[in-house]
Amino acid sequence: MKTLYLMRHAKSSWKDASLSDRQRPLNKRGQRDAPQMGRRLRDKGVVLDRILSSPARRAQNTAELVAQAVGYPVERIEQTQSLYFTSSSSMLALIPQLDEQWAAVMLVSHNPDISALLQRLCRTDIDDMPTAAIATLQFDGKWRDVSDLTGCLIDYDYPKKLA
Repeated sequence: MKTLYLMRHAKSSWKDASLSDRQRPLNKRGQRDAPQMGRRLRDKGVVLDRILSSPARRAQNTAELVAQAVGYPVERIEQTQSLYFTSSSSMLALIPQLDEQWAAVMLVSHNPDISALLQRLCRTDIDDMPTAAIATLQFDGKWRDVSDLTGCLIDYDYPKKLA
């Protein structure tokens, strides 16, 4: 059994118009929501074997804040270009390449691609994940067997969801 956590980065700042898209940081709400979502994962007993993040600053910051909350070593977060506005197909192609020793992996990316990937992996009516949302999917078998509609959505959480 494999578990994949799909996370949309937390809310970013548009305050400094001189920054490129890759350089935009989290805003105050994003800095609050990302660790909150990490604590929710920790409280559910989640242990991550790997976190892969888009190289964009807002995604990296989100991944770091979640990692700290769940006790994952920040220095082990891997930046992956295929998680930065490449397409759901590119993101899907990444999954079968994951190390089979990893049982639980988190991908931190952007909309619309992360929502499109969720729709490709399982049957769901979620078409627009809000910032800092996390969809938890389970797969029978191995990472190399993951393809369209092979996942089962077992949890979906986002900052404004009532507990």
